[in-house]
Amino acid sequence: MKRTRTAALALAAAVATALPALGQAATAAEGTYLQDPAGGEKAMKSLWTKDEMHKVEGQFRFYPGVQYKTVTRPGPAGAPEFERRAGDPKTLAWQPSFDFGWAVSDSTLVKKAVTTKDGKHPIVVHAVLRRSGDHAKAAEVHKELADRPATGRAKVPGGKRIACDTGEYTVEWSVTRSGYGTLSGTLRWNSSCEQYRTAFSTEHGRA
Repeated sequence: MKRTRTAALALAAAVATALPALGQAATAAEGTYLQDPAGGEKAMKSLWTKDEMHKVEGQFRFYPGVQYKTVTRPGPAGAPEFERRAGDPKTLAWQPSFDFGWAVSDSTLVKKAVTTKDGKHPIVVHAVLRRSGDHAKAAEVHKELADRPATGRAKVPGGKRIACDTGEYTVEWSVTRSGYGTLSGTLRWNSSCEQYRTAFSTEHGRA
């Protein structure tokens, strides 16, 4: 119990540092994401062309982007006049965004060897967020990126508000370099807001 309480307090403290003026929307845990393929910064899926002279690599990150509004709460016991802003659990919601990474390589002489990453490339990124139960689309993004460097990233806002605690979702994504191929993948996301709701609760707010 003590460990759970400590974790909740730590989360609340981290969120509090990003709180805006009273009543405005906020985005917490912006650095929290799910990645496919799993791994570090350089983890990528890769695909060679049939002649094994060109390669496209891809990486995808899903940022849930939790949002909320703030309310004024009294200070700790003994000093209630020291009011402060705190997240309002009733206003919690998700505002997802999708982040795509790519790398395009060309072999100069030998197949799958002595590769270079040069020039500008047409990159197409696509992602769909679906409810796992009925596969209905909750959000979708599609962007054609012209004249992009051989190595790059693009973050695309989902443009949709997802309610908390509406179950599990599947994210389907793809990165395409025309003439080279398409990399794709899926990952799962749980829309539960319980950890934030706990951190914002009155009990933890007054600890």
